[in-house]
This record gives sequence, structure tokens and C-alpha cells, in this order.
Amino acid sequence: MIAKVLTVAGSDSGGGAGIQADLKTMLALGVHGMSVITAVTAQNSLGVQGAWELPVEAVRAQYRSVVVDIGVQAVKTGMLASAELVETVAELIGGTDVPAVIDPVGVSKHGDSLLAASALDSVRTKLLPVATVATPNLDEVAQLTGVHVEAEGDLRRAAAAVLAYGPRWVVVKGGHLAGDAVDLLTDGSEEHWLRAPRHDNRHTHGTGCTLASAIASHLAKGLSVPDAVTAAKEYVTGAIAAGFALGGGIGPVDHGWALTRGTTAL
Repeated sequence: MIAKVLTVAGSDSGGGAGIQADLKTMLALGVHGMSVITAVTAQNSLGVQGAWELPVEAVRAQYRSVVVDIGVQAVKTGMLASAELVETVAELIGGTDVPAVIDPVGVSKHGDSLLAASALDSVRTKLLPVATVATPNLDEVAQLTGVHVEAEGDLRRAAAAVLAYGPRWVVVKGGHLAGDAVDLLTDGSEEHWLRAPRHDNRHTHGTGCTLASAIASHLAKGLSVPDAVTAAKEYVTGAIAAGFALGGGIGPVDHGWALTRGTTAL
């Protein structure tokens, strides 16, 4: 039976990130993707022109509708916008006995805020504790913990600061550092350093959403956390290499890179 994955995130009208990126990733990796839309954005390659969060009642109803009837093998979160939405989603995930990948989205690729400052404490105290894997980038680590990563040697300290809030594992994404794209996956005792060559391609919109969705997809198929994250890193690296120009700004990664090239991302 095909594995089923639920994304709880915002809609990106440009199709490069958010719900749209999540569902494309899930299709590429051979799982059935389902969605709970938390917010609608007016967004393109140049930035976010507007964002409107959905009522908590609508988010809760979408989630329960899917979980009660269809069931899920993994859940992934993205843009949650407000403290009320963060706390609602954390409660829902806490009542669902499946792996949860928490992408603590705070700022868009273009620097637009996607999380109210008042929601940060809810992310720390409510959402991160229900995470099987948390996937913050360096800006989100700084926003949540105050730890600023300037070099690869700082990644271990950053990971420890995030783990202090309760996720079982954390992937600190070091893509903004110089040199190879290196991420640190750790549960506080076991470490995995994931390296990939840096591709000369500025079209990287949706990278974080794509990685988190790929991890959730592989967890839903039964992989261990280290194996799921390693496979997800390989998929995202290929998607970045194949990223394409769209509009006048930063284009998206290519979620279907393996399918269109006659290879497999599974």
C-alpha cells in the first residue's frame, strides 16, 4: 500500500515552495501527499506580496478530515504564521502517533517574515517538543535560540541549542555557509555530517520545504531517521542542481528532476 504523508503549511501561489513544493516532492518520491493549508500567500519569484492565515477552525477541520478517514504515515509542517496556529497544529500532531518533521519556517527566501514574533515562544515550547526531526536553517536557529553560526564548527553548538527544546533529532542546514553545502543531523549523541557540492545556481526557492517533505516521505516509507535524511539530502541536491529560472527573480528547485531525466529519486 502506498505511504501517505500530510503537509501542514502555507500555499505559495508561484508554485515553488509551501504546499505546492511539498506535494510535488511527495509525488516524485512515490508517496501520496495530502494537505492542510494554514495560510494563503500572494507570492512569486520576487517575494511575498501578501499573506492571509486561515482560521484555526479551518486548519483543525482539514487535519482531522484527513487523519480520521484516510490516515497518515508521516506529517510535515511549514508556514504556521501565528502563535494560535502553532499551538493548534502542535496539539494535533501530538495526538497523531506518526513521525513529524517540523520545518520552523520564519522567513522566506526573499527575507519576508512568515512567522509572527509572538509565535516564536510557541514554536519553542509547543511545536519543537513534538518533532521527530526539526529542520531549521541558520537564520531560524538564530531566531529561535540566539545562536549565530558563522562557520561549520558552530553547527554542533547550534544543534544542541535546538535539541534543548525537545525534538528527537535536528538537522541544522548549513547551506548559507561558504564551501560545500554541509548539514548536521544529530540526536545529541549520534552525529551525521551530510555534505554535497555547492551548485552554481541561484534558483533555490523552496529548498527548505522540499527537504522537510522529502524526509517525511522517506520516514513514511519506513526508513530510519539517518537514512531518511540522507536520501532527502540527495534528492534536494539534485533538485537544486536542476533549478530553473522562473519570473524575474529567484526560481524554484526542480522537484521532478529525476523523473524528467529518466532516473529515479526513490
